Order: sequence, then C-alpha cells, then structure tokens
Amino acid sequence: MTKGSASSLPAKPGPFANGGVLISAEPDPELTALPAPPKRERTAAVLLMIVTAVAAIGMSVLLLGEARYALASSTPADVGDLTAVKPADDVANKYVFATGLLGATGAIRYARTAESDSFRLMPVAGNASIWVEIRVPEGFEGPRFVPPTKFAGRLVPMSKAGMRHVGLAKAVKDQTDVTIGPDAWILIDGSSPRASRWAIALAAMFVAFAAWNLFGVARVLRTVRDKPKGGDGEGAQPDRLT
Repeated sequence: MTKGSASSLPAKPGPFANGGVLISAEPDPELTALPAPPKRERTAAVLLMIVTAVAAIGMSVLLLGEARYALASSTPADVGDLTAVKPADDVANKYVFATGLLGATGAIRYARTAESDSFRLMPVAGNASIWVEIRVPEGFEGPRFVPPTKFAGRLVPMSKAGMRHVGLAKAVKDQTDVTIGPDAWILIDGSSPRASRWAIALAAMFVAFAAWNLFGVARVLRTVRDKPKGGDGEGAQPDRLT
C-alpha cells in the first residue's frame, strides 16, 4: 500500500466535518432512553414549597407590627392615668409611660415556652378597654403578688399585638368567662423598642425564606422549549467538541 499526501486521500464524510463541529440532527438515544421526570414527586415538592412560602409570609406579617415598633422612638410618651385614657391612632404601637390601678376581673396568668418568667394580663380598673400585660420575674410569682401602678411599654390594639399575643382574648374568655371587646388595647409593660429589635431580624429571615421557596417553585415550573429542527439538519444545535 502506497502512502499519499493528506490532500490526495479521499475524504470520508463523517461527524467531524465543518471544522470540528459535531452536528446532532437526531436526538441522543442515551438521553431519550432515560426515564421521564417523576411528576408526582415534583408536584409534591412544588406544593410543599408553596405552603412553606405562604407560612413564612404569614409569620412575617405577624411580626411586622413588632418590627415597626422596634424602629419607634426610645423616649416614652406620657399618656397619664390609664383610667381616663381613650387610645387613638397617634399612640398606636408607640412606647408610652402610664399610671393606673389594675383590676382582678378577667385577669389571667400564663407562661411562654423557653421563658422562665411568668406573665399576667389584667384590665385597668375603671377602663376595661385597656389591658396590661405584666412580666413577673421567676421567683416573684405568688399569692402575695402586688401589681405595679406605673408602666412603660408598648401600647397597641390587642388585635394587632403580634404573634406572641395571639389567642389572649380567647384565653381570657375560656378561663374567666370575661369577653374582651374587639376594640380593646394592650399595654405590654417592659417592652421597649430596643428590646424588640429581634423582630426585625426574624421578619427579614421569614421574608427571605419565602422568597427562596418561591424562586424554587419558579425554577421547577419553568418550561424548557426546544428549538425546531429542520429535516436536513437545519436549525439543529451544534455541540462543539472540547
């Protein structure tokens, strides 16, 4: 067999024509042989991410009021005797200082998970539209407990007090058969704007968590469309060799 120059050898058409570009006009048989994506598992994952995102958004909404309170002025506004106070929007979710006597009708005692202190919710004597939450340090709770007469804390409508006070009106109704009106306010004694800054970070975390889950849902549901292919290889996507 004689050797000839490279230019004199017959060029056999093959997949490496066109300067090293592999033309794939037909679908890859290995890819087409792969099983279809698990639709049931994908649907379950999408539903789970949607539910998680909705729950995270709900938690951030519940924390919004306390997060806004954390940005309020750290100087309490003096509202005077709570017996004569009729709260309005100008003092809603503000840091206030007040005085007053607390009544026993409808008062309840409760605790919160992971906190050693206990709490008491008591109405203002002579003004049942305002209730005061008092934190009782551990070891000071007992039958001889005397509630204070001066308070400094967050004054807010009870319906907008936030996630830590959800269900208080129902607890009062269940334990004492006293009904708290829908226009009732609560003064959370000892709650300063500085002490509520944790709500900003927690609300931001829930918002970011919801955004991440919604982004994941969008990625899963995104439809990938193939470009049309011609009969003789036109429109086919070349895979350049490396």
